[in-house]
Amino acid sequence: MSHYWTPAHQAVEQEDAEALARLLAAGSDPDEVFGNMTLLTHAIDIEGDGSLQSGQPLTVHTTAVLLAFGADPELADPDGRTPMDMASRYGHDLAVKLLHAHISRRAAENS
Repeated sequence: MSHYWTPAHQAVEQEDAEALARLLAAGSDPDEVFGNMTLLTHAIDIEGDGSLQSGQPLTVHTTAVLLAFGADPELADPDGRTPMDMASRYGHDLAVKLLHAHISRRAAENS
């Protein structure tokens, strides 16, 4: 395992949704920031970039796990990028739909 990333960011980097879920269930912060990314912006970046590099379809596993564990779908990273910004940058429609659903749900709960 890399000593560069935190364990949760390493799970995101490896697109290991199962390890990420275990870490979050054990108490890792779903809004953790490391370097210049939140876990959620990192997940969307990895999913988008991985698809571009491999030519494989976009996945949404790590994004979905983070949102299920309460990651803030509107939390900007230290560089000011929101998860929606990152998803839009990659044309990551699956992540955009998940983010919209979680943002709408939060708005409904807060009204």
